[in-house]
Amino acid sequence: MVNVNEDGKVYIKLLLWGCAGSGKTTAVDTLHKMAKEEDSESNLTPINDFKKIAMENGSTLYFDRGVFQSKSEKNLFYHIYTVAGQDRFFPLRKKIFYGTDGIILVFDSQRSNRDRNINSLKELKNICGEDLISKIPLLIMANKQDLPNTMRKEEIYQILDENNLIYPPDHKLNIWNPIVYETIALWDKKYNIYPLFAELVRRTTLYQLYDK
Repeated sequence: MVNVNEDGKVYIKLLLWGCAGSGKTTAVDTLHKMAKEEDSESNLTPINDFKKIAMENGSTLYFDRGVFQSKSEKNLFYHIYTVAGQDRFFPLRKKIFYGTDGIILVFDSQRSNRDRNINSLKELKNICGEDLISKIPLLIMANKQDLPNTMRKEEIYQILDENNLIYPPDHKLNIWNPIVYETIALWDKKYNIYPLFAELVRRTTLYQLYDK
């Protein structure tokens, strides 16, 4: 739910969803560092410290949040949240989801986590209902591509298709089918992180225009 203040500032909520340990927090942390670099390709400027609420082992305890301002459209602000992926935090994930304008579903691409990824996807579908893709844009982050024995994007597209998240060419939502980005979220190996977020920003903005 895009919020517009009386002063004309627009606040858009973006959410990273995925199973525990998939790299959600690492991805936003890397984006935050990229946006702080003067010569960065990023069109985003961080306007606060990246807030992390974590357990002793580093896993997200409640949620993480980063706030970014568009460099080209100064009245646009993006609140980027991550959810805690552990099963016991399902009620909290539902609360954090409220008001979300765009979603990145983070896959831990290691084949050993295939079922956990699918369960996370199905949980997201249940929460979003018919709004997923039709009203809330969805992108997929196939993370940890630096590790051996990982799923590639072709296999993940198949999973999306089996879960009715790929529309045929003659469907009106076909142009909004999720894009799978193969990524590495680690700062020193970062790959495809900013293009992923830039596309979500683009789609979220277009969704609001179409909605109006």
